[in-house]
Amino acid sequence: MLKFAPLVGFAMVTASIDERRFRRRFDEFSEIGATENGGVNRPSLSDENKEARDTLIEWFRDAGLTVRIDEMGNIFGRRSGMDSDADPVVFGSHIDSQYNGGRYDGVIGVLGGLEVVEALNDADETTERPLEVVAWSNEEGVRFQPDMLGSGVFCDIFDLDYAYEREDKDGDTFGEELERIGYKGDEPCEAHDIHCYFEMHVEQGPFLEREDLPVAAVEGVFGFSWMNVTFEGQANHAGPTPMNMRHDAFVATADVTDSVRRITATEGTDLVGTVGSVDVWPNAINVIPERVEFTVDFRSYDDEVVDAAVERIRNEIAHAAEREGLEYEFEEIMRIDADPFDQSCIDTVVDAAETVGCEYTRLVSGAGHDANYLNKIAPTSMIFVPSVDGISHRESEYTEWEDVVTGTEVLLEAVRSKATV
Repeated sequence: MLKFAPLVGFAMVTASIDERRFRRRFDEFSEIGATENGGVNRPSLSDENKEARDTLIEWFRDAGLTVRIDEMGNIFGRRSGMDSDADPVVFGSHIDSQYNGGRYDGVIGVLGGLEVVEALNDADETTERPLEVVAWSNEEGVRFQPDMLGSGVFCDIFDLDYAYEREDKDGDTFGEELERIGYKGDEPCEAHDIHCYFEMHVEQGPFLEREDLPVAAVEGVFGFSWMNVTFEGQANHAGPTPMNMRHDAFVATADVTDSVRRITATEGTDLVGTVGSVDVWPNAINVIPERVEFTVDFRSYDDEVVDAAVERIRNEIAHAAEREGLEYEFEEIMRIDADPFDQSCIDTVVDAAETVGCEYTRLVSGAGHDANYLNKIAPTSMIFVPSVDGISHRESEYTEWEDVVTGTEVLLEAVRSKATV
């Protein structure tokens, strides 16, 4: 439900965001791996990702943070509290990008976290609990799959050896590349006691902009299923081969793609489905496709809806293979349940928005985030700011700077609130 708080809340705010400093850092950071079309290209453990890490650590230290790097290359910047033994309030996101991705995705959560620390430094305010700003490794999963790998190892979702063995398309492993760029830290990648976790992020959807709202308190994240499918048919000449003698792997793929759209229209009101990756062999204009490998992605906040969609698409895959006379393989490569966030942390974000004096709403995220895994070990919530036209994972990704600042002000108030209890 939409709420609005009067601006009287500003009178209670002692620390405040320095918009110019924040913007200056953001613009400088955006030059690292910048693309011609206004995006960034900083896939995990690339040379550009190393430069971004180096810059971030320099800024962390300039802000007085004690820096730690763990075995997965996760970067933590710690600010002491009055009670050095208290569990810290942790907040942050990631600085790796999609190939030719956007400037805002993940980055505003890390640089916004740094700006929260700077605002507290400016006000000479020491929180009761320590604070930790974190940049997680390999959140995007575009170079090394699966995604959210750094937070996944930290939260004991994945084994360290499994993470190190992940290969990119060139056969380079995560462990080798982590060592190559000098970010294979000495500290064990395992969860330490955390009081709570916050993550600010762009929405990556259209709702906030459509409703002209600057902030959302995120109540949870969709569950999802990722599937990999392979059809094996028979290559033949595209001219002489009669239509009734073909075993066309791409025709079956097209049928399944159409089924994905039909299933999302009938299984649940929030269900979304995507065929996002397709590889065709031999991929020649005059040859019937012999082999197609593709992915299917279903998401919903209702796990039963996802399960039903997966079962239906398995049946559609089998029927498509039978119609074309194909062999097929089906594998569910990842299944994550819907993940409601901690109510106390959600309420803290709502209270922070009211303190700042901004309009807000509550949303569920359709995209996965490091917060998914942190939620399994500590109370967690997120703060969303708008994505113009709902666009993300593209160079044209854009968020109005005023909204980034407002979201960071909300983050500041949420962190201050949790750091005093």
